[in-house]
Amino acid sequence: MSGFRQKLLVLYLGNSSPQSEVIGWSLYDGSSNETFEAANTMAPPYATCLEAMRDGWRVIRFPVLQNATKGSEFDLGYLEYEFILEKWEAKNG
Repeated sequence: MSGFRQKLLVLYLGNSSPQSEVIGWSLYDGSSNETFEAANTMAPPYATCLEAMRDGWRVIRFPVLQNATKGSEFDLGYLEYEFILEKWEAKNG
């Protein structure tokens, strides 16, 4: 696999189902020298995690589901439904 590089796609979904809507995302591409800039992109590359899977992305991490502590059900924090996907592609250039 020396001629291949890993790409990572991090999708934050509305809930724990891979079919739920993407509400945030990041892309880390080891196959190119381009840098990901979320501010320059209006829409995520996929509407759902399942759509990305159908395009060849492999899920390598599902979100860890945790019960909310009583009294903190409505506290704001990080996006909790994080799916990490990977794809291997030939290195560009």
